[in-house]
Amino acid sequence: MTSTLPTETMTGGSPATPAAPARRRRRHYPIKVQVGAGITLFFILIAIFGPELAPHSAAWVANTTNGTPQPPSGSNWLGTDNTQHDLYSALLLGARSTLLISFVAGAFATVLSVAMGVTSGYVGGVTDEVMSIITNIFLALPGLLILMVILKPLPPGDQNNSLVIGFVVALSSWAYGARALRAQTLTLRDQDYVVSARVIGERKRRIVIYEILPNLLPIVAASFIFTVIYGMGVYVALCYLGVVSPASGSWGTLLQTAQASGAIEANQWWWYLPPALCIALVGIGLALLNFGIDEIINPRIRSSRSKRRDVKFQLGLTPVVRPATSTVVEGEQL
Repeated sequence: MTSTLPTETMTGGSPATPAAPARRRRRHYPIKVQVGAGITLFFILIAIFGPELAPHSAAWVANTTNGTPQPPSGSNWLGTDNTQHDLYSALLLGARSTLLISFVAGAFATVLSVAMGVTSGYVGGVTDEVMSIITNIFLALPGLLILMVILKPLPPGDQNNSLVIGFVVALSSWAYGARALRAQTLTLRDQDYVVSARVIGERKRRIVIYEILPNLLPIVAASFIFTVIYGMGVYVALCYLGVVSPASGSWGTLLQTAQASGAIEANQWWWYLPPALCIALVGIGLALLNFGIDEIINPRIRSSRSKRRDVKFQLGLTPVVRPATSTVVEGEQL
């Protein structure tokens, strides 16, 4: 009589442990993306909740008789200016206008660059030539001087309007992204899937929206971040030069009032150093985020980074794995 074998195999007096299910690898983002996103998110939260966190309003004064800026103290963490306004509250209040105008300028410029660059690259012909001429003109114009000429005649109410200022700043920054998008669109319009869409009679608008634009999203994202950095720098420069009304209360306005009051010569660092550091940190955070995005979407950078670890990164659902025993010579696997 044959006995039925047990379903569990005994090893060392104990049943074999079933193999654990393979764990899904987590996405590995470059450290640049993590640090840049953290810094940017921190200042975005400051811009959103800054007015609620500020201990005093913009009109509050510590002393109506003393005209000397006071250094930082327990009651005023960043001291006061020459009119005894709390600089810590002014720093929190100025974050909203500075970042809002920067992101509005980036959004307007990105829309203009996508409209001009993609249309010019896909349509071609006379449309491409005309749009390329317009783009080259905006590239050659001195942006800061043009903005000063446009903003100065505006009514005082519009000089404090974030949408108006953001749109004006975007006029001098959209051309760079348009050139990059046009060049990439010229490459994509001859791809097989785009040619097939034209052959079956798809409309140009649908081809651009559903076939070309999804492949341009990484470039659009990088262009948007770069334009936000540019827009913040230009807006701070306009405030520093006195083109934008001081009532905006931005970080650039703090620098302008500190320079006009001689705070730099008097070594009153608590007046000009905090807003300057905030501007620099926001620029660094956005720049790191931009470099990190470029590292993710650029195949050459990914290939060089993959030599330092087996799993390069995961884009979408499929992880990219490099065998440990492979040898890479001039881009070919032996």
